[in-house]
Parts: sequence; C-alpha cells; structure tokens
Amino acid sequence: METIFNPPKEIWDSLCKRPLMETGNIEKPVREIMENVRRRGDAALLDYARQFDRAELTGLKISQTEINDSEKKVSAGLKEAIDIARSNIEKFHRAQFLSEEVVETMPGVRCWRKNVPVETAGLYIPGGSAPLFSTVLMLAIPASIAGCKKIIMCTPPNSDGEADPLILYCAKISGVTEIFRAGGAQAIAAMAYGTETIPAADKIFGPGNQYVTRAKEIVQSEGIAIDMPAGPSEVLVIADRTADPAFVAADLLSQAEHGPDSQVLFLTDDEELLTNVKTEVEKQLQLLPRKSIAGYSLMNSLAILMNDIVSCIDFSNLYAPEHLIINAEDAGRLAERVVNAGSVFIGNYSCESAGDYASGTNHTLPTNGFARTFSGLSVDSFVKKITFQEISRQGILNLGPAVGIMAEAEKLEGHKNAVTIRLKYAGNV
Repeated sequence: METIFNPPKEIWDSLCKRPLMETGNIEKPVREIMENVRRRGDAALLDYARQFDRAELTGLKISQTEINDSEKKVSAGLKEAIDIARSNIEKFHRAQFLSEEVVETMPGVRCWRKNVPVETAGLYIPGGSAPLFSTVLMLAIPASIAGCKKIIMCTPPNSDGEADPLILYCAKISGVTEIFRAGGAQAIAAMAYGTETIPAADKIFGPGNQYVTRAKEIVQSEGIAIDMPAGPSEVLVIADRTADPAFVAADLLSQAEHGPDSQVLFLTDDEELLTNVKTEVEKQLQLLPRKSIAGYSLMNSLAILMNDIVSCIDFSNLYAPEHLIINAEDAGRLAERVVNAGSVFIGNYSCESAGDYASGTNHTLPTNGFARTFSGLSVDSFVKKITFQEISRQGILNLGPAVGIMAEAEKLEGHKNAVTIRLKYAGNV
C-alpha cells in the first residue's frame, strides 16, 4: 500500500480516482456475443457453453430433480449458517415493504402510490473458483418479498455441465422459479432478449466480470433495466488510536482478496496505528490462499494519515466507498456525518464480512463513486411505484381553475379544455 501523509485538500480528488485496469478491447466481442444470442437463441448459448465452459450441454434448463439433489451436497453446518443468513436477510428486507397512505391534497382530490413488482426478475450469479452463492440470497430474497411472478437465474456450468450445488441450494430456498445453465455476456443477452428456453426479464440483476458488466451496460442503453452501475469492489476503513491493528488489517485484506482490481483505503489520524496496520497487513497476507490476488490489489491501494478524524470522514464522503468501516472512538457519532457510502459498518466488531453474508443488509452495492447517487439493492429495486389519483365533482371544482390557468399559460389549449369541459358539467349538476 502506498502511504500518503496529510494530503492537502487540493489533491483529494486525484486520490479518489479509482485505478484503471487494462481491459483490452472488449466492446466488439461482447456485442458479437449478444447479437449472436439475439439471432440464434439457444443454439448460440450451447455453442458458447462448449467454447467458454468446455461443457457439452443437452439442455439449458436445470431440472427440479437436479435442484433438489443439490441439498444432499451441502453440509449440515453450512446449511445452518445459510439459514441464519437467509432469516436475517428476509427480516431486514421485509421491513422495507411498506404500504403508503392515501393523501387528500385538497377536498375531493385523493392521491396515492401502489407498489407493483417487476413481473420477471433476471438474476445472474457467477460461478468459477469462488461461486457467489451468498449473492443468490441477496438477490432472490428481496425479489421474492417484492412479489415478482418469475425469478429466473442464469449461472455458468462446469465442464461436466453441472451448476454449483451451493448456488442451486440457495436458489431453492430463496424463491428462484427457474434456473438455466448460461454464463458470461451470453447469459445477460439471453435474459435481455429471451431465447426458446430462457424468458426475457424485465430487469437484470447481479455481478460479473468485465464482459458481464459491459453486456449489462449495453442492454441498459437499449432500454432494458439493470440493477446499478458495477465496478470492482472496494472498502474504506477509518480508524483511530483505539482500533486494533489486526482487526483493521483483516478488514482491508478481506476486501483485497476479492480480485486484483479491488481497491482498499485506510485512513487514520494516528501515525503509530498506520505503521502497525501496515505491518499486520503484510503478516496476515502471507496466510491467505488468495494472497497473490490480494497482493495485486494492495498495489493499487492507499494508506493515508490525516490531521484529524473528521478529515477522514470528509475524505470518505468525497470518495463515496462501496463499503465504509468506522473503527474509532464514538464511531456512531462519526457515522452521522456520512453522506456518501454504499453500506456503513460501525464499531470495533462490525466487520464487512458480516454484511457480505449474514447480518441482513444487502451486499449488492454501488461502486466506483456511484454511492454519491445510487443506493444499494433493496426490495424497492424489484418494485415499480405507480401513482394514482381520484378526483370527485367537488375536487374538480376546487382544483380545475388552477389547472386551466396553468395550461393556458403554457399555451396548451387541449389541456385547458379537458378541465374546462368538466368544470362546466360539474357546475351544472
């Protein structure tokens, strides 16, 4: 980690820039994949499974028998842990589903909103060396609570044509209605355009590599909704002299091991803590199975000494991290100053891993500074809010004149007439 001492505010913007990773030219191949899926449907997906997953598939849909059998491949201890996570996620997200009152804005004019779920939610769950089964819970549970009629899921198969049993098990217990063997940009295209087997989704959710991310951006530009802009994962840790260096180092490394393009930032007002944390990071790094990945991430990461702890919060608000950990004296008070962050972890024991898995909050969060304007995933992400209004005879008499005057001022005579004709009728009844 690069260490920076008391940077002046004039350079904070430059320090907040995320590292640029060399991605090569992926635009052309992603568009070619998507167009192929749009034209050829299932046949294209089977070809890509052969090419990218080394899998000879006879079909794309995963049978209920295979889904049921997945439970046998999950240990009792892991099932118990998953059940705790599922319960907490459900409790937290169910509390978000609130009905709204009818508001009488003036006598005879009633207005209200109704929550209407997205009909078909499309979830993408990556496979690979670290299958993200926890993301199934984070996406499917709020979709189920929202009341989506269909919750479809795509996940890549292994070379034997099988999906990861943990992913299937979590899908089974969290409300997914159909599961398909498809990965990468081609899976996004399938859920965007629909194929003979995979239905088109109204909105697409889930993380993925740069090809998946670009595919989601492309379908969004075509009018198909996605959850949020995505980028490499990140954490910013603020700590003071009261923090345990081992805890801080563990939090930084837990994020760094996500991928070589992840970024971690450590901010403190205590130079001794900064030194101790960096020492502890090097010590713990050597014990990680994914130390090469974490080590590469640390090369793009920063340790910054600030003049005071409030400056650390101010810098964090400018950076707008995906995850923010405040491990400091009176952390709750400091957290009140946070205005830009995806998810905030308060106090010595609130590690990011808890939110990633089982505390109940969602781990699908805005990255790359989008926490300035985007929220993390919630039940609302799967819901449309439709407004309604009902105007009585007395209501149009009360409201109509104002509407007519405003329409005339905008030179929209048709708008004015729609009100005037009703005012005449209502006045004569």
